[in-house]
Amino acid sequence: MVLRRKTITRIVWILSLVSLFTDIASEMLYPVMPIFLESIGFSVLLIGILEGIAEATAGLSKGYFGKMSDNLEKRLPFVRWGYSLSAVSKPMLALWAFPLWIFLARTLDRLGKGLRTGARDAMLSEQASPQTKGTVFGFHRSMDTVGAVIGPLVAIAFLYFNPQTYRPLFLLAFVPGIIAVSFTLLLKEPERVKQHLPVKTSLFDFIRYWKTSPINYRRLTKGILLFTLFNSSDVFLILRLKEIGISDTVTIGVYVFYNIVFALFSYPLGIIADKIGLKKIFLSGLLLFVVVYAGMAVNKGFYGVLFLFFLYGIYAAATDGVSKAWVSNLVKKSDTATAIGTLTGFQSICTMIASSFAGLLWYTVGSLATFMLTSFMTLVAIIYILFLKLKD
Repeated sequence: MVLRRKTITRIVWILSLVSLFTDIASEMLYPVMPIFLESIGFSVLLIGILEGIAEATAGLSKGYFGKMSDNLEKRLPFVRWGYSLSAVSKPMLALWAFPLWIFLARTLDRLGKGLRTGARDAMLSEQASPQTKGTVFGFHRSMDTVGAVIGPLVAIAFLYFNPQTYRPLFLLAFVPGIIAVSFTLLLKEPERVKQHLPVKTSLFDFIRYWKTSPINYRRLTKGILLFTLFNSSDVFLILRLKEIGISDTVTIGVYVFYNIVFALFSYPLGIIADKIGLKKIFLSGLLLFVVVYAGMAVNKGFYGVLFLFFLYGIYAAATDGVSKAWVSNLVKKSDTATAIGTLTGFQSICTMIASSFAGLLWYTVGSLATFMLTSFMTLVAIIYILFLKLKD
């Protein structure tokens, strides 16, 4: 209890609640977004283009705004505006079905994520010591994922009483979004000694940062990105459930179950990572990922799938917050937002490439090849990271 009170500060609590309510809003829409888009005339190809542009926007903006946050030595404006843009984008989707308007709303949501990510994670990092970062990021990730559990459940309940009624759901998602923004008003910009005069930030400054960043940061980033380059969207796991004959309702239930496991394990695994080492927990998570993807390639039974999604939730808990904690320990405190923004930005782009390639491989060869290749390349990434001599 003493550790928790010292480590989980007021700022960590507020940022975690902001993420929780934002994820409720986002995950309310996640299960119905493809169905809604098809209902207003979007083809599968157009949906793919929409998601590709959205991920590219998030990827480039995370690095750019992370660098800008460090240059200006400010965090809070990026956090507030980032969450505000995402909140506003939700009801926009319900107002007009014109494709360009949908593209604008979706891009605005991803721009908001890019705007806030680096600055928010830098604020979390500033609330921790190198010995407690796993705990702080794990707690935040756990609270965030609680929102990912509540959101789909709200959507299921709403659609149960209002079948095939999608637009009011987008308006309803505005409520938790506004609650999240309201919580940001409780935050104050932490006092810090100015390190330099504000400098202008260009779009690709974060790429130049990567070239001049600490060698250990670049080494770890290469390993994480190698893994991400073959780690396609979770949509393909859901498609696999459909392929083996699991119903839509049960599929959403399995997705909720995964998020529950993710939420339950993120905080305790963060604490354990601080005690035994971030590297050990991170690599253990990747090993679980290998098991999950290899298992999804060959398993066709419901209980087997449920067990694999249980392991997948633990994998996510062992890697998401832990990777950010590890990265923040390898760079200067003044570069934290840039470092995390650069990593998550490149990850967004790699995920876009991975998903495009996975879709092509699935279409031409089949799901077995898709999942087995991902498992194999994850093993390659594990071996690479295993032999890195990095502090954690």
